[in-house]
Amino acid sequence: MTKFESEVKVISASQRAVYEKLSDLNNLENVKDRLPQDKVKNLSFDAESISIEVASVGKITLQIVEKEPCKCIKFTTTTSPLPFNLWIQLVPVTEIECKMKLTIGMELNPFMKTMVQKPLQEGLDKMAETLSNIRY
Repeated sequence: MTKFESEVKVISASQRAVYEKLSDLNNLENVKDRLPQDKVKNLSFDAESISIEVASVGKITLQIVEKEPCKCIKFTTTTSPLPFNLWIQLVPVTEIECKMKLTIGMELNPFMKTMVQKPLQEGLDKMAETLSNIRY
């Protein structure tokens, strides 16, 4: 399994507040307007899943498969050109601050890894940046 990790982001909110916001995908309504319209469209979601169309990739649907309260939210793809898992990990720093890291795990042959590595890393870092700037 090949893993891609985002930069670690410090969020000015408690670990519990961030977890509660991100573990219910209905709360993503607030970030719709922050998405780059030229790269992503047709965002739809409910409490447990999210679908989005990404330019040059196609439709991706992620489903929450596991929640470890306040620490981790695990997703897997139900629709995607390349199946993958996504983890959102949260670690407390203080009572009013936490750190977040996103990780994608996927099976890739060496050729595919070379092709997707840069855009995937950039997308993951952009997603971490967006999630770190939400009001919690």
